[in-house]
Amino acid sequence: MNIHPTAIVAQDAQIAPGVEIGPYSVIGRDVSIGQNTVIGPHAVIDDYTQIGENCRIFQFCSIGAPPQDLKFTGEKTRVVIGNGNTIREFVTIHRATTADEGVTRLGDHNLLMAYVHIAHNCILGNSIIMSNVATLAGHVQIEDHATISGLTGIHQFTRIGAHCMIGGASAVVKDVPPYTIANGNRAKLFGLNLIGLKRRGFADNVIEALKDAYRIIFRSDLLLEVALEKAQKDVEDFPEVRHFIQFIENSKRSICR
Repeated sequence: MNIHPTAIVAQDAQIAPGVEIGPYSVIGRDVSIGQNTVIGPHAVIDDYTQIGENCRIFQFCSIGAPPQDLKFTGEKTRVVIGNGNTIREFVTIHRATTADEGVTRLGDHNLLMAYVHIAHNCILGNSIIMSNVATLAGHVQIEDHATISGLTGIHQFTRIGAHCMIGGASAVVKDVPPYTIANGNRAKLFGLNLIGLKRRGFADNVIEALKDAYRIIFRSDLLLEVALEKAQKDVEDFPEVRHFIQFIENSKRSICR
Protein backbone atom coordinates (compact mmCIF):
# COMPACT_ATOMS: atom_id res chain seq x y z
CA MET A 1 0.00 0.00 0.00
CA ASN A 2 1.42 3.37 -1.05
CA ILE A 3 -0.53 6.43 0.09
CA HIS A 4 0.99 9.82 -0.65
CA PRO A 5 1.36 11.96 2.50
CA THR A 6 -0.78 14.74 1.00
CA ALA A 7 -3.74 12.41 0.36
CA ILE A 8 -6.69 12.55 2.78
CA VAL A 9 -8.14 9.14 3.64
CA ALA A 10 -11.13 8.63 5.95
CA GLN A 11 -10.40 6.51 9.02
CA ASP A 12 -13.00 3.88 8.12
CA ALA A 13 -11.91 3.52 4.49
CA GLN A 14 -10.84 -0.04 3.63
CA ILE A 15 -7.68 0.07 1.54
CA ALA A 16 -6.41 -3.32 0.32
CA PRO A 17 -2.75 -4.30 -0.12
CA GLY A 18 -1.06 -2.97 -3.22
CA VAL A 19 -3.29 0.10 -3.55
CA GLU A 20 -1.65 3.37 -4.57
CA ILE A 21 -3.23 6.74 -3.79
CA GLY A 22 -1.67 9.79 -5.42
CA PRO A 23 -0.98 13.30 -4.16
CA TYR A 24 -3.90 15.43 -2.92
CA SER A 25 -6.52 12.75 -3.54
CA VAL A 26 -9.44 12.44 -1.12
CA ILE A 27 -10.94 9.10 -0.03
CA GLY A 28 -14.28 9.43 1.77
CA ARG A 29 -16.13 7.51 4.47
CA ASP A 30 -17.24 3.91 3.99
CA VAL A 31 -15.09 3.50 0.88
CA SER A 32 -13.42 0.22 -0.07
CA ILE A 33 -10.65 -0.09 -2.67
CA GLY A 34 -9.50 -3.51 -3.89
CA GLN A 35 -6.00 -4.87 -4.32
CA ASN A 36 -3.57 -3.21 -6.73
CA THR A 37 -5.92 -0.41 -7.73
CA VAL A 38 -4.17 2.89 -8.51
CA ILE A 39 -5.82 6.22 -7.67
CA GLY A 40 -4.11 9.11 -9.43
CA PRO A 41 -3.46 12.60 -8.04
CA HIS A 42 -6.28 15.04 -7.23
CA ALA A 43 -8.99 12.37 -7.49
CA VAL A 44 -12.01 12.36 -5.18
CA ILE A 45 -13.55 9.04 -4.17
CA ASP A 46 -16.61 10.14 -2.23
CA ASP A 47 -18.52 8.39 0.55
CA TYR A 48 -20.13 4.95 0.08
CA THR A 49 -18.07 3.92 -2.95
CA GLN A 50 -16.75 0.41 -3.61
CA ILE A 51 -13.93 -0.08 -6.14
CA GLY A 52 -12.64 -3.51 -7.12
CA GLU A 53 -9.17 -4.82 -7.86
CA ASN A 54 -6.65 -3.78 -10.54
CA CYS A 55 -8.46 -0.60 -11.52
CA ARG A 56 -6.63 2.50 -12.76
CA ILE A 57 -8.30 5.80 -11.88
CA PHE A 58 -6.59 8.82 -13.38
CA GLN A 59 -6.18 12.35 -12.08
CA PHE A 60 -9.10 14.67 -11.37
CA CYS A 61 -11.79 11.98 -11.40
CA SER A 62 -14.85 12.41 -9.16
CA ILE A 63 -16.47 9.13 -8.14
CA GLY A 64 -19.35 8.73 -5.72
CA ALA A 65 -20.56 12.33 -5.53
CA PRO A 66 -24.27 12.83 -4.72
CA PRO A 67 -26.62 12.55 -7.72
CA GLN A 68 -27.80 15.56 -9.67
CA ASP A 69 -31.41 14.78 -8.85
CA LEU A 70 -33.66 17.20 -6.98
CA LYS A 71 -35.43 14.28 -5.27
CA PHE A 72 -32.22 13.23 -3.54
CA THR A 73 -32.07 14.20 0.14
CA GLY A 74 -28.83 12.60 1.30
CA GLU A 75 -29.82 8.95 1.56
CA LYS A 76 -27.06 6.33 1.89
CA THR A 77 -26.79 5.05 -1.66
CA ARG A 78 -23.73 3.67 -3.39
CA VAL A 79 -21.41 3.43 -6.38
CA VAL A 80 -20.08 -0.10 -6.99
CA ILE A 81 -17.23 -0.56 -9.47
CA GLY A 82 -15.86 -3.97 -10.49
CA ASN A 83 -12.37 -5.16 -11.38
CA GLY A 84 -9.90 -4.17 -14.06
CA ASN A 85 -11.52 -0.88 -15.05
CA THR A 86 -9.65 2.07 -16.57
CA ILE A 87 -11.20 5.44 -15.71
CA ARG A 88 -9.47 8.35 -17.40
CA GLU A 89 -9.15 12.04 -16.56
CA PHE A 90 -12.14 14.08 -15.33
CA VAL A 91 -14.61 11.18 -15.37
CA THR A 92 -17.60 11.68 -13.06
CA ILE A 93 -19.65 8.79 -11.65
CA HIS A 94 -22.52 9.70 -9.33
CA ARG A 95 -24.16 7.81 -6.51
CA ALA A 96 -27.67 6.49 -7.01
CA THR A 97 -30.93 7.79 -5.68
CA THR A 98 -33.08 5.39 -3.68
CA ALA A 99 -34.92 4.33 -6.85
CA ASP A 100 -34.28 0.86 -8.29
CA GLU A 101 -31.65 -0.90 -6.15
CA GLY A 102 -30.05 2.33 -4.91
CA VAL A 103 -26.75 1.62 -6.70
CA THR A 104 -24.86 3.03 -9.65
CA ARG A 105 -22.97 0.00 -10.93
CA LEU A 106 -20.01 -0.52 -13.27
CA GLY A 107 -18.89 -4.06 -14.15
CA ASP A 108 -15.43 -5.34 -15.06
CA HIS A 109 -12.78 -4.41 -17.67
CA ASN A 110 -14.46 -1.23 -18.90
CA LEU A 111 -12.68 1.76 -20.45
CA LEU A 112 -14.12 5.19 -19.66
CA MET A 113 -12.19 7.84 -21.56
CA ALA A 114 -11.73 11.46 -20.48
CA TYR A 115 -14.74 13.53 -19.38
CA VAL A 116 -17.21 10.63 -19.47
CA HIS A 117 -20.20 11.17 -17.16
CA ILE A 118 -22.23 8.35 -15.61
CA ALA A 119 -25.28 9.63 -13.78
CA HIS A 120 -27.22 8.14 -10.88
CA ASN A 121 -28.69 4.63 -11.04
CA CYS A 122 -26.90 3.67 -14.26
CA ILE A 123 -26.04 0.00 -14.65
CA LEU A 124 -23.11 -0.87 -16.92
CA GLY A 125 -21.92 -4.36 -17.76
CA ASN A 126 -18.45 -5.56 -18.77
CA SER A 127 -15.91 -4.66 -21.47
CA ILE A 128 -17.71 -1.45 -22.45
CA ILE A 129 -15.86 1.40 -24.14
CA MET A 130 -17.10 4.96 -23.65
CA SER A 131 -15.13 7.53 -25.63
CA ASN A 132 -14.40 11.11 -24.61
CA VAL A 133 -17.33 13.19 -23.34
CA ALA A 134 -19.88 10.40 -23.76
CA THR A 135 -22.64 11.14 -21.25
CA LEU A 136 -25.29 9.00 -19.59
CA ALA A 137 -28.37 10.46 -17.95
CA GLY A 138 -29.92 8.66 -14.99
CA HIS A 139 -31.12 5.03 -15.03
CA VAL A 140 -29.36 4.11 -18.30
CA GLN A 141 -28.47 0.43 -18.78
CA ILE A 142 -25.61 -0.69 -21.03
CA GLU A 143 -24.94 -4.35 -21.78
CA ASP A 144 -21.56 -6.03 -22.29
CA HIS A 145 -19.14 -5.08 -25.09
CA ALA A 146 -21.06 -1.98 -26.19
CA THR A 147 -19.08 0.94 -27.64
CA ILE A 148 -20.29 4.53 -27.12
CA SER A 149 -18.41 6.99 -29.31
CA GLY A 150 -17.36 10.48 -28.27
CA LEU A 151 -19.71 13.42 -27.59
CA THR A 152 -22.73 11.11 -27.45
CA GLY A 153 -25.59 11.77 -25.04
CA ILE A 154 -27.95 9.03 -23.88
CA HIS A 155 -31.40 9.84 -22.50
CA GLN A 156 -32.46 8.65 -19.07
CA PHE A 157 -34.02 5.17 -18.80
CA THR A 158 -32.58 4.16 -22.19
CA ARG A 159 -31.05 0.70 -22.73
CA ILE A 160 -28.04 0.00 -24.95
CA GLY A 161 -27.73 -3.61 -26.10
CA ALA A 162 -24.70 -5.88 -26.08
CA HIS A 163 -22.04 -5.61 -28.81
CA CYS A 164 -23.63 -2.52 -30.35
CA MET A 165 -21.85 0.56 -31.65
CA ILE A 166 -23.12 4.11 -31.12
CA GLY A 167 -21.59 6.62 -33.55
CA GLY A 168 -20.01 9.90 -32.47
CA ALA A 169 -22.03 12.97 -31.46
CA SER A 170 -25.26 10.97 -31.37
CA ALA A 171 -28.35 11.75 -29.30
CA VAL A 172 -29.86 8.45 -28.19
CA VAL A 173 -33.42 8.74 -26.89
CA LYS A 174 -34.70 5.20 -27.53
CA ASP A 175 -33.39 1.72 -26.80
CA VAL A 176 -30.67 0.44 -29.14
CA PRO A 177 -30.99 -3.33 -29.81
CA PRO A 178 -27.94 -5.55 -29.25
CA TYR A 179 -25.54 -6.28 -32.13
CA THR A 180 -26.53 -3.13 -34.08
CA ILE A 181 -25.05 0.19 -35.18
CA ALA A 182 -26.87 3.42 -34.30
CA ASN A 183 -25.91 6.96 -35.21
CA GLY A 184 -27.31 10.46 -35.48
CA ASN A 185 -29.40 13.07 -33.71
CA ARG A 186 -31.85 11.49 -33.07
CA ALA A 187 -30.09 8.13 -33.38
CA LYS A 188 -31.28 5.69 -36.04
CA LEU A 189 -30.23 2.13 -36.82
CA PHE A 190 -27.80 1.42 -39.66
CA GLY A 191 -27.78 -2.37 -39.61
CA LEU A 192 -25.80 -4.90 -37.62
CA ASN A 193 -22.36 -4.21 -36.12
CA LEU A 194 -20.83 -6.82 -38.43
CA ILE A 195 -17.21 -5.77 -37.98
CA GLY A 196 -17.55 -5.86 -34.20
CA LEU A 197 -19.26 -9.25 -34.24
CA LYS A 198 -16.57 -10.78 -36.47
CA ARG A 199 -13.77 -9.32 -34.35
CA ARG A 200 -15.32 -10.90 -31.26
CA GLY A 201 -15.48 -14.31 -32.85
CA PHE A 202 -19.20 -14.70 -33.57
CA ALA A 203 -19.76 -17.76 -35.76
CA ASP A 204 -20.83 -17.16 -39.37
CA ASN A 205 -24.12 -19.02 -38.91
CA VAL A 206 -24.99 -16.89 -35.86
CA ILE A 207 -24.29 -13.70 -37.81
CA GLU A 208 -26.45 -14.92 -40.70
CA ALA A 209 -29.28 -15.70 -38.27
CA LEU A 210 -29.01 -12.21 -36.75
CA LYS A 211 -29.13 -10.75 -40.28
CA ASP A 212 -32.33 -12.69 -40.93
CA ALA A 213 -33.91 -11.49 -37.67
CA TYR A 214 -32.88 -7.89 -38.35
CA ARG A 215 -34.30 -8.06 -41.88
CA ILE A 216 -37.67 -9.38 -40.69
CA ILE A 217 -38.02 -6.93 -37.79
CA PHE A 218 -36.67 -3.73 -39.33
CA ARG A 219 -36.78 -4.13 -43.12
CA SER A 220 -40.20 -5.70 -43.67
CA ASP A 221 -43.57 -3.96 -43.78
CA LEU A 222 -44.88 -6.03 -40.87
CA LEU A 223 -46.11 -4.48 -37.64
CA LEU A 224 -43.49 -4.89 -34.92
CA GLU A 225 -45.46 -7.45 -32.93
CA VAL A 226 -46.06 -9.56 -36.03
CA ALA A 227 -42.44 -9.21 -37.14
CA LEU A 228 -41.17 -10.40 -33.76
CA GLU A 229 -43.42 -13.45 -33.91
CA LYS A 230 -42.23 -14.22 -37.43
CA ALA A 231 -38.58 -13.86 -36.42
CA GLN A 232 -39.09 -16.23 -33.49
CA LYS A 233 -40.71 -18.76 -35.80
CA ASP A 234 -38.54 -18.51 -38.92
CA VAL A 235 -35.01 -17.69 -37.71
CA GLU A 236 -32.66 -20.38 -36.40
CA ASP A 237 -32.83 -20.48 -32.61
CA PHE A 238 -29.45 -19.27 -31.31
CA PRO A 239 -29.08 -17.60 -27.87
CA GLU A 240 -27.98 -14.39 -29.59
CA VAL A 241 -31.14 -14.33 -31.71
CA ARG A 242 -33.30 -14.94 -28.65
CA HIS A 243 -31.55 -12.09 -26.84
CA PHE A 244 -32.03 -9.78 -29.83
CA ILE A 245 -35.76 -10.50 -29.99
CA GLN A 246 -36.35 -10.42 -26.23
CA PHE A 247 -34.51 -7.10 -25.86
CA ILE A 248 -36.91 -5.54 -28.36
CA GLU A 249 -39.96 -7.18 -26.78
CA ASN A 250 -39.00 -5.83 -23.35
CA SER A 251 -38.46 -2.25 -24.46
CA LYS A 252 -40.39 0.38 -22.49
CA ARG A 253 -39.04 3.47 -24.27
CA SER A 254 -39.49 1.94 -27.75
CA ILE A 255 -36.66 1.02 -30.12
CA CYS A 256 -34.50 3.03 -32.49
CA ARG A 257 -35.73 2.18 -35.99
